[in-house]
Amino acid sequence: MSPFKSKPAAAALILLSVCALAPARAQDAAAPFDGDLQRLAEILGTLHYLRGICGTNEGGKWRNEMQALIDAETPSGDRRTRMIAGFNRGYNGFQQTYRTCTPAALVAIRRYIDEGSKISKDLTARYAN
Repeated sequence: MSPFKSKPAAAALILLSVCALAPARAQDAAAPFDGDLQRLAEILGTLHYLRGICGTNEGGKWRNEMQALIDAETPSGDRRTRMIAGFNRGYNGFQQTYRTCTPAALVAIRRYIDEGSKISKDLTARYAN
């Protein structure tokens, strides 16, 4: 069994709890946690690419997590654009570096899952009702 199977599931559960952080805000109003959400979006993009080349058979799981985050936050305008750009930056950055799954890619996956999980936990602890 891969050591990554339980952590992605935990990270996904934490991410869904982060989605309930705040009610819809005025259009384009910045939230105090936007920087963290943008970093989380970048991590989701990275995981979407790397987990795909490493044959985890997760399909669109990480893209779906990103969509759930956007749906929950309902960002518009520049906020939405920045979140999507973060996801794409994560995906494209690793697409240029890794063409196949390597030991370094597996290490990167583990580190990004850990970082994403930490961000999610911190956001939940700080902003959840």
